[in-house]
Amino acid sequence: QVQLVESGGGLVQAGESLRLSCAASGRTFSRYRMGWFRQAPGKEREFVAAIGWSSGITYYADSVKGRFTISRDNAKNTVYLQMNMLKPEDTAVYYCAVAQLFRTVREVKNYDYWGQGTQVTVSS
Repeated sequence: QVQLVESGGGLVQAGESLRLSCAASGRTFSRYRMGWFRQAPGKEREFVAAIGWSSGITYYADSVKGRFTISRDNAKNTVYLQMNMLKPEDTAVYYCAVAQLFRTVREVKNYDYWGQGTQVTVSS
């Protein structure tokens, strides 16, 4: 049974930083990709970033490129999302998720397992 547990959300002011963590368990993830998505009130869930578990290849949404960095610690089975220069429009619930490598990166439907989410609120 795959489990994903996010942590690290909170309330910050615009321009500040947060680091989200996603602890994964339940299987070997070498043939999977880990992704971060977010969902703001009244909006659809959207892709933020992803990383190949073995390759370390990264992908970013244009809206966060240059501000967010995704990374992983294979020994700890944990994926991180370092978020710098946060903006009010980054306010959302952030979810981590797992997809098999052969599936396309940015589509919500391609991710099989999801965490419970962590709230990020950025005040102006």
